[in-house]
Amino acid sequence: MPAAPAFSDPVQNPVTSDKIAALEQRLAALGITEADLLEKFVRGSGAGGQKINKTSNCVFLKHLPTGVCIKCQIDRSREMNRFLARRELCDQLDAIREGRAVAKTQAIEKMRRTNRPRSRNSKKRSVADKRKVSEKKSMRRRPGAD
Repeated sequence: MPAAPAFSDPVQNPVTSDKIAALEQRLAALGITEADLLEKFVRGSGAGGQKINKTSNCVFLKHLPTGVCIKCQIDRSREMNRFLARRELCDQLDAIREGRAVAKTQAIEKMRRTNRPRSRNSKKRSVADKRKVSEKKSMRRRPGAD
């Protein structure tokens, strides 16, 4: 049985032992060991006030064999963030193995393309097309209805 991760301290940990055991099984099934993980604690950012700005509760987790990086700052508790980061890592590695990661990347790229500002030539073509439609509609009016 693999060694329990350091975040399984029941006194400080807000995560139940059942969830920790399920996560350990999932990590073992994916072939992820604690030696494969690079874990750093960094200062968080964003809303949360003084507690967020003074403590290093944001977890940066990197799976060395694949290079997948996770940054988790969902909760104020460092232990909870460690648990959530490992769970997110499992989700991402599952997605990569099943090919869902490619679809997710493509969806993100499509969103970027649609939100990107239009080029000058594209705007000119659009305005020209609108003028053509306007002329076509003006030809449909009754003669002398000015």
